[in-house]
Amino acid sequence: MFTNTLFDLSGKDALITGAAGLLGVEHSIALIQAGSDVVMTDINLEELEISAQKVQKITGISPTIMFLNVSDENSVSLVGRELEHHGRVIDILINNAAIDHKAGLDSSIEESSRLENFDVNKWNIEVGVGLTGAILCASEFGPGMAAQGGGVILNIASDLSVFAPDQRLYKKDGLRPDQQPVKPVTYSVIKHGLIGLTKYLATYWAEQGVRCNALSPGGVYNGQSDEFVQKLTELIPIKRMASKDEYRGAVQFLCSDASAYMNGQNIVMDGGRSIL
Repeated sequence: MFTNTLFDLSGKDALITGAAGLLGVEHSIALIQAGSDVVMTDINLEELEISAQKVQKITGISPTIMFLNVSDENSVSLVGRELEHHGRVIDILINNAAIDHKAGLDSSIEESSRLENFDVNKWNIEVGVGLTGAILCASEFGPGMAAQGGGVILNIASDLSVFAPDQRLYKKDGLRPDQQPVKPVTYSVIKHGLIGLTKYLATYWAEQGVRCNALSPGGVYNGQSDEFVQKLTELIPIKRMASKDEYRGAVQFLCSDASAYMNGQNIVMDGGRSIL
């Protein structure tokens, strides 16, 4: 049997935000399988409980679950204090929480998603989750990592952190240009911002042994329409979308000593789409 201690996360406490989501579950599985003690957090506690059951079914280990509103400084601080009370210092933080509206799936929000109609309150909410939330969590758990002499922050970005949305993917016949569904401005801007935050954090606590990198997944298949899948796969050299579990290895790599000399980088895993 092949064993490699470089990827071993035994004895490491990890906290994952947005853990009730599709990839949040996969990140949790990845870290548990590498030996980490995982704290799954999310604003939707009901969905989080369901997701934790999925993780337990696959790994045989029941993760800790906690309510967390990443955009609320008091909520973040409360989680930090609760973990400290139980003697847990977070060694690994995965900033995964995001709001990701799926263009073309909900006609009721299509018009409001267009740039000319985009509401500033919606902007503030989404930036609050996807970017401010990452900053709040880093400022809450990063100092503990620095004080103990090391830790890892992993920001989950997107292939849309390196290029703009291709709105042709969402175009529908029979609609005027001003009626066409679009990927909202927030998602790509937030993910670009996460890369800037990654670089900032990579230098901020570097002398104390805290590394920060980003992982940018490409499109993950999750029951999208055949039309959308066909359009997207035409843009991907390997001609398919990712499976949800294909990022586990990258997460284990980026959170372990296997990537000990990697800092401030954005690892793009998109089947080659971004190189074209």
